[in-house]
Amino acid sequence: MSGDPDLARAAPVLEAVRAARPLVHCLTATVSMAIVADGLLAAGARPMMTETAAEAPVVTTMADALVINLGTLSTDAMEGIPPTVAAAVRDGRPWVLDPTAIGIAPVRTPLARQLLGSRPAVVRGNASEVLALTGAGPGGRGPDSSIVGDGTEVAVEHAAREVASRTGGAVSVSGEVDLVLDSQRRAQVARGTAMLSRVTGTGCLLGALTAACAAVQPSAWEAAVAAVAWLDLAGELAASRATGPGSFRMHLLDALDEVGR
Repeated sequence: MSGDPDLARAAPVLEAVRAARPLVHCLTATVSMAIVADGLLAAGARPMMTETAAEAPVVTTMADALVINLGTLSTDAMEGIPPTVAAAVRDGRPWVLDPTAIGIAPVRTPLARQLLGSRPAVVRGNASEVLALTGAGPGGRGPDSSIVGDGTEVAVEHAAREVASRTGGAVSVSGEVDLVLDSQRRAQVARGTAMLSRVTGTGCLLGALTAACAAVQPSAWEAAVAAVAWLDLAGELAASRATGPGSFRMHLLDALDEVGR
């Protein structure tokens, strides 16, 4: 990957993550906890995971960054998320909102919209989730859902800009071409592989990687761009070695450690 412009841009952030080994508190989907934890470790960061209202706000005071993922929202998480976010905001820790599979879901959708008021450093989602955050779309039918159709790209970018204006942070939209923007800057990353959508939890992992990058990079936009490039480049490398989704998952962990070294 020598001479790769996407890698060159992300490299300083990758190096900083590996040097600092940030501790990322992950309130994430139960179905993706293993790949999120393993992926963070492979990248050089450190995960911890607890979601109860009694412990999560206290535990997050030890973390360098927080990621909130609404993928499999339990009763414990529903109660634990607001005070945990409040603790991170109080202490000035960067936090990432991953509004997984919001849309018609009666609990997670209003919760995600409420959490925007706590000004996450980065909101990371797919097109349908970003549209659902602003009420411009119904959301998807699962964590990897996307939407297509005339005007979709314009609508998604408009929704992303609306979210960024509410939070003052960055918005990272996953898709065939990833989009990262804030109030002043915009980047597209046309990298990655379709294999990333065939393994559960890679989107959740991207949210956690984004939090790890935000822990070492004060610019939320730069952190989000670096995280997208990191996962996409690792995905490309893993796909070149894999024979199917199972081996791809294994190679992805190796590649997260290898990219940029």
